[in-house]
Amino acid sequence: MRRLSGDTLLVATHNAGKLEEIAHLLQPFGVRVIGAAECNLPEPAETETTFVGNARIKAHAAARATGLPALADDSGIEIDALGGAPGVHTADWAETEAGRDFVMAMTRAHEMLVESKARQPWTARFRCTLVLAWPDGHDEVFEGTVDGWIVWPMRGTEGHGYDPIFQPEGHDVTFAEMDRWEKNRISHRAEAIRKFVAGCFG
Repeated sequence: MRRLSGDTLLVATHNAGKLEEIAHLLQPFGVRVIGAAECNLPEPAETETTFVGNARIKAHAAARATGLPALADDSGIEIDALGGAPGVHTADWAETEAGRDFVMAMTRAHEMLVESKARQPWTARFRCTLVLAWPDGHDEVFEGTVDGWIVWPMRGTEGHGYDPIFQPEGHDVTFAEMDRWEKNRISHRAEAIRKFVAGCFG
């Protein structure tokens, strides 16, 4: 596995919350984390059908454009009774002309579960795939998951996305009812970051 050298890592995201989360997790390693917006990078079209495929698109585009190693993530929620949907379309379900509406997306997921007549608990997982790409085209892949189930009605005001309907295993609260740093400690992204750190810093 290729080690990360240099003191700057580009995180290929325009999501300020995701950038802050990753920067916080990498703080102990003395690496300066910058985001795609800081580098005026456009958001490439995510045309693949897998998390790793879309993460590769973002990571390689950013690395080529800047000459820096670039870390990109693609993540989403997979609901077993819906055949793994929304999966790579997690954000797409929330798209509207006025921006992303995750209440609408969560309501859609719940309605589809009810229509499916699937028995509860409605098992699900959040999945995060990280790709670290270098300007020479090399990349490394790291995956993290957290299992749980879908609850209804929505609970909590913290977090983002589908957090209000996802209750992780071993907890009696949803991601949206957790302190954000507690969620970050156990999340799918935290697991993927731990693997990235062990492989590229450890």
